[in-house]
Amino acid sequence: MRLFNIPLKNSLNNVKTIRIVGVPEHFNLPWHMAIEEGAFEDRGIGLQWTDIPEGTGRMANMLREGETDIAIILTEGIIKDIAAGNPSKIVQAYVASPLMWGIHVAASSTYTSVDQLKGTKTAISRYGSGSHLMAYVNAQNNLWDTDDLQFEVINDLNGAVEALTKGTADYFMWEKFTTKPLVDNDTFRRIGECPTPWPCFVVAARNEMLEEEATTIEHILEVINLYTREFKSIPSIDRTLANRYEQQLEDVNEWLRITEWSQSNLTPSEIEKIQRTLHTLNIVEEPFPATKILFN
Repeated sequence: MRLFNIPLKNSLNNVKTIRIVGVPEHFNLPWHMAIEEGAFEDRGIGLQWTDIPEGTGRMANMLREGETDIAIILTEGIIKDIAAGNPSKIVQAYVASPLMWGIHVAASSTYTSVDQLKGTKTAISRYGSGSHLMAYVNAQNNLWDTDDLQFEVINDLNGAVEALTKGTADYFMWEKFTTKPLVDNDTFRRIGECPTPWPCFVVAARNEMLEEEATTIEHILEVINLYTREFKSIPSIDRTLANRYEQQLEDVNEWLRITEWSQSNLTPSEIEKIQRTLHTLNIVEEPFPATKILFN
């Protein structure tokens, strides 16, 4: 049974194949539901989703290399990469609320508070990833010298488990609900949290795609916006999330309570704020005009 009755806009005999990537996390369930229910096909769009467990750094590189057309990607990560030459733009904010990063150590670690992590080594999925950039934000929040940060590249969550267990890294920052099962089974211990000071996920597309398929992008956004607008009101959506992503029901309900989706783009002032923070942390050089980052 279809959740939403979305009107046809294109002939089904002329399906456009569009590649899209995102992390294999609960934030992206609206995309999977829309794909599984044929909502994009109803617009003549064959949306091909690929999970990218390595996260933002890998997805930014895929946009650069033309390996994907669209990415559901962390805001700070794609802004940094666009400033560094990624030929893409943000077409819309996807999740309007902050991302709550958990600060994790191995369950057997002697560290019990975030202040003890000063000068230790943090595991990151890759340079330019959210876990990399948020290590700087966390350092700034705790008044640490960011020049003292040390990194161990671990690629994905499995790599983080190995690094913290073996002691090749001391702590790891990742979305706290995604890592909650690893806290519950005593693989990790969460000793702190660090929210992003801005909307956390955006939809980014390659400039070539925007030049050639702007109308297709518009249709994709119309579909996903309908799903995200009504997502929390879907019957038993909390149980669906808990079962699909192996989460505790109480954790899912807390996540739903604090998470808000967006149906509009970031504003120039939001872009300025994010770039100003990244510039202060020496992650980007002089800020870019918002027109070079946002697609109008």
